[in-house]
Amino acid sequence: MDLSCLKKLSKDEILEGSFGIERETLRVHSKGELSLTPHPEIFGDKITNPIVTTDFSESQIEIISPTFNNIDKAFSTFCALSDMVNESLPENEYFWFHSLPCILPEENDIPIAHYGDDEEGQKSEAYRIKLAKKYGLKKQMISGIHFNFSFADETLKKIYPKDSEQTFEEFKNEVYLKISRNYIRYCWLVIYLTGSSISCHETFTNDCIDLMDKKDEYGSYYSTKGASLRNGSCGYKNLKKLYPSYNSVEEFTQDISSYIESGDLSEAKELYTQIRLKPKHPKDLLNSLKDTGIEYIEIRTLDINPFYRCGLTKRDMQFLHLFIIYMLVKNESDYENWQEEALINEELSAERAFDDEMRLIRDGKETTLKEWGLELINEMHHMVDELGIYYHDMLDLMTLRLENPHVTYSKRLTKLIEKQGYVNTITDLSLKNKHKNKNTKINEMKKYRKLALK
Repeated sequence: MDLSCLKKLSKDEILEGSFGIERETLRVHSKGELSLTPHPEIFGDKITNPIVTTDFSESQIEIISPTFNNIDKAFSTFCALSDMVNESLPENEYFWFHSLPCILPEENDIPIAHYGDDEEGQKSEAYRIKLAKKYGLKKQMISGIHFNFSFADETLKKIYPKDSEQTFEEFKNEVYLKISRNYIRYCWLVIYLTGSSISCHETFTNDCIDLMDKKDEYGSYYSTKGASLRNGSCGYKNLKKLYPSYNSVEEFTQDISSYIESGDLSEAKELYTQIRLKPKHPKDLLNSLKDTGIEYIEIRTLDINPFYRCGLTKRDMQFLHLFIIYMLVKNESDYENWQEEALINEELSAERAFDDEMRLIRDGKETTLKEWGLELINEMHHMVDELGIYYHDMLDLMTLRLENPHVTYSKRLTKLIEKQGYVNTITDLSLKNKHKNKNTKINEMKKYRKLALK
């Protein structure tokens, strides 16, 4: 697949799809400490509420937006949901607007999410207990934003070669597999452009603290070189480096099954990667992938943005969408050890993006992040010209972030932390974000519930 296949489509067909956003976030109280209260009753049952549930902990809310066929509607609904949930918290609680945690209690005092006494609830809780023993409870407190996307089947059918020996389902799988392979190769750029997790409190894990080169006077640490420690080596990752095949659904599912048999994973959803292949029935991931193929992709790179009330900007969401399209048409390198190299670059960008001596590895050779990043953005400029979708202003903003690091989220945050410390900075930003928009009514939950159940 190359650029020519997309020229068969109209501008609207290129830009439409299915868009959804998920957000994990900690509940904290006024001192920047983790709230240890149960999941608020106002949100109802965690298992049956399709919009607001918990992730790992009772203190960690997960917001799941409905899906829409355009970014504008998906983004505005996600923001309305975020506002509504934040405003619905008790008066002394608010969202923590940073992907690395707030002030944490002792490990054993972090409350694991409770899902009731029925079979499904006990299974959900048992899985979290297993993760806690394997990775530690504090590591579970890392939070982020996930971007779910798929092309409309009608769109894919228009670019599906009629004389192909592949079935349409095989072609559709290959679309998402190619995007996944290239996204893994180039996610270091997304980490640099959108990263903002560069600080943590002394109550967090030592492996993250060891990556910080500065300490504030309030008991917190921060990095002046990193862009996103959440995406670095101290982030929430599998204990063993795993490189499943993305050549086909069959090879991918076989590899995941082998990781489960060897004990590296307890089940398929324990594979933590920058991008996930999602089937129609995610709860039965491997069988559903084999039976019905890839339904959509989930991108897991995005940090919570502390400067915007939703934790995400529409410009960044638009960039990620355009980046996905670019990943589909971009030629692939035939470098054999591409996954190992991609992981190295991912962690280098996360931990040392602003280190002048840092070099990424490109097919075995060194290059600078800025040089390679500008090359990719220039190719995206060419792509939007060819397709007539004219996102040049947004791409110019990304160019600015590459050429002037001080305008990146991570560097803007560093400047604030240097003045008033990590906890004070994120507390101030979090409270401002809570009170920026109070127009969303609590009873609109019914409306969003109906949307999600359609």
